[in-house]
Amino acid sequence: METFHAKTLKGLENILAEELRLLGADNVEPVNRGVNFTGGRALLYKANFCLRTALRILMPISRFSAHNEQRLYNNISRIDWSQYLTVKKSFVIDAVVFSKVYTNSLYVEQKIKDAIVDQFREKSSLRPPVNTKTPDVRINVHVNETSFLISLDSSGDSLHKRGYKTKSHIASINEVLAAGMILLTDWRGEKPFIDPMSGSGTIAIEAALIAGNIPPGVFRKKYAFEDWLDFDPVLYERVMENLPPTREINVPILATDIDGESVSMIRANVRSAKLEDVITVNKQDFMEYPEQQDNAILVINPPYGERIVVADIEAMYSGIGSTLKHSFGGSKAWLFTSNFEAIKHIGLKPDKKLTLYNANLECRYIKYSLFKGKLKEHKSNSIM
Repeated sequence: METFHAKTLKGLENILAEELRLLGADNVEPVNRGVNFTGGRALLYKANFCLRTALRILMPISRFSAHNEQRLYNNISRIDWSQYLTVKKSFVIDAVVFSKVYTNSLYVEQKIKDAIVDQFREKSSLRPPVNTKTPDVRINVHVNETSFLISLDSSGDSLHKRGYKTKSHIASINEVLAAGMILLTDWRGEKPFIDPMSGSGTIAIEAALIAGNIPPGVFRKKYAFEDWLDFDPVLYERVMENLPPTREINVPILATDIDGESVSMIRANVRSAKLEDVITVNKQDFMEYPEQQDNAILVINPPYGERIVVADIEAMYSGIGSTLKHSFGGSKAWLFTSNFEAIKHIGLKPDKKLTLYNANLECRYIKYSLFKGKLKEHKSNSIM
């Protein structure tokens, strides 16, 4: 059993923890922006391939305290780097630093690089090369004041980079956030799904992957662990052969946008994900949606208002509320935004409010249960 750490976005820790439990991870512990867990190498391979809400998966190899740069150098030198590197394996160091002692992450990376290179030079005249773009081994360093955690990054590129996007909207949310938002609704493909302000199609595509139990790794060409010295290709192949089966998607998934260029972008991404038979893409103004008779789930990611004047953004959010009220009775809608003032113009009573982050932008994710008619009549019918 080994210890691992899966990184995620703030607010998605419990969703990621549940994903890991379902994969068979042990000792699952949500922490800030991540989840600690234990398991074997098969689980590490499977987690990279299957997790929807993980950004990357790290394998810690050393923890220590270093109050100055010499102690940092000495502690790094005590690690047997021949377990992880050869002179033919390139590497890079990614440091995240929260410290009053170490104020420059680049300096920390340089000091650690020197210690690793010097260890190899002492044993031979050769050294492993540094490659900042496509390294064979990516070393992750987390510094909290004088405490250091050194890990190997098993993922390589962030896992939100699924590989299906050919084009991206300027305000597009990333795939991990989109998947997390969908999983938070408890929707798993049982009823129609609508992404009415689709942008690049990310939410609709992630919804289709969830409904079909299609792992996000199917689009990925390579993971960093495939370049590790102890990578087991036979075990990896066995893991891939024993993945849970996909499911047939029997509910409509609709992605629409008012902008023609965005619609073209959505279609291109849907084609790239090979989901043309699953996702219907239309050019549609949300405020003019025809009445939906079915019990649908809507996940709405409207503009937040950075490039829209206040009066227009207030009118837009008021229109969203009105459309939800009059066209989607019997459905449930989730709205994601960082514009806390604009939310007030929705005019509907929310069931739930969650705090999520789009990069460093604090956002609200709000659930509305919609019904036809007046609230008083709805309550009366609910009692009966």
